[in-house]
Amino acid sequence: MSTKRFLTIHGVIYAVFGLGLFFIPNLLWPNYGLELNDKYSVFLSQHTTIFLGGIAIISFLFKDVEEKSIYAKKILTGLLWTNILGVIITLFAIYKGIFYGFGWSDPAFFTLLTILCFINLKRNQ
Repeated sequence: MSTKRFLTIHGVIYAVFGLGLFFIPNLLWPNYGLELNDKYSVFLSQHTTIFLGGIAIISFLFKDVEEKSIYAKKILTGLLWTNILGVIITLFAIYKGIFYGFGWSDPAFFTLLTILCFINLKRNQ
């Protein structure tokens, strides 16, 4: 998969989740076993959109980066570590019993993006 295609898909995934957590957090979070029981928990979900949206924007802005350039390597390395953090944090949520139900999908999602980042990074070496 080309870096352009990967960064486009990566950006779309993060944008969709970011928009979902902003506009319909009460619909999404219960699938993961989380209860939003006050305006503060809803706001924290919406606040998360800052970071998900930012990652989406960065992915979109760098999608035209030249293959095998230092910039391609840096953006892919940054996204790789971001997704590794996602795997660790979501596995921790499952371990602590915070995520259940559809919660298994988050570490699977971050693991898939980590693998795809790694493959693209190696291809850009």
